Amino acid sequence: MESQPAMQVYAGSPHATGYALALHAGAGGRMEELSLDEQGRYPAGLADAYRAGEDILAAGGSALDAVCATVQHLEDNPLFNAGRGAALTADGRAELDASVMTGDGRAGAIGASRHARNPVLAARKIMEDSDHVFLVAPGVELVTGWGLQVAGPEYFITEARREQLANVRSGELAGSRHGTVGAVAVDVRGRMAAATSTGGMVNQSEGRVGDTPIIGAGNYARDAVVAVSCTGDGEAFIQGVVAHEVAARVRYLRAGLAEAVAGTIQDEVAGRGATGGIIAVSAGGAIVIAHNSPAMFAAYRDGDELVTLT
Repeated sequence: MESQPAMQVYAGSPHATGYALALHAGAGGRMEELSLDEQGRYPAGLADAYRAGEDILAAGGSALDAVCATVQHLEDNPLFNAGRGAALTADGRAELDASVMTGDGRAGAIGASRHARNPVLAARKIMEDSDHVFLVAPGVELVTGWGLQVAGPEYFITEARREQLANVRSGELAGSRHGTVGAVAVDVRGRMAAATSTGGMVNQSEGRVGDTPIIGAGNYARDAVVAVSCTGDGEAFIQGVVAHEVAARVRYLRAGLAEAVAGTIQDEVAGRGATGGIIAVSAGGAIVIAHNSPAMFAAYRDGDELVTLT
């Protein structure tokens, strides 16, 4: 087994506002693939997405609205592997996955989405306006029936992603398994929510679905306990039921949030020879971001300071 990077753990203390938000935009080592200009735009992209959700929380809005707004912002930014600019499958298409969950136990998820401009909003519609939790490849009629924007296949594809796929196919570049975006929040009423969205792995097989839309694996929330969003080697996160494992350690073992997150990465991710990262927020507004990958792209507040990790 190859040696793995040392685990990194970051923590943000509860703030007097009574709400808290954290986001991630993937874990891994994508910086070597980016131009200097793209690298320079990462912090601004993270900060803009953070503020989209924070503005909602500051106005007394719900955690669900905040995480959806944050993730939608990341989906619209072609720097990140979700929505426009998503990683491409082996046949050169974008197949998108997303999920949302609220702390009262409701959830919605979408897999292999090709038409919804913002998959996170489709996942929310499944939760709120259907009798289902998980739908795969919904058609144009269903997406438009939800009142959502539809986009053609070319909208999601960028030249940078075409080049990335070609480089992976030629063997010049290793295929990234870590591109996912997500957000977790607790609002002033104590309600919790998590949302996660991804384009999956570069050069993945058509129809492959990772952990992102699987409730309990890549995404989980429970009021008075924790909200969790994951990124990394999706197959390991599914096998370890990682997002729920964090919640179980907090709920049943009474573990501190940092202990629960770091222990889960160690046992269920690193223990499977995989890498990735987790963001989590406690019911009291404490934030933990941890990863055992070379890098983690994230944003959170530590006191009054907005911290961006790149």
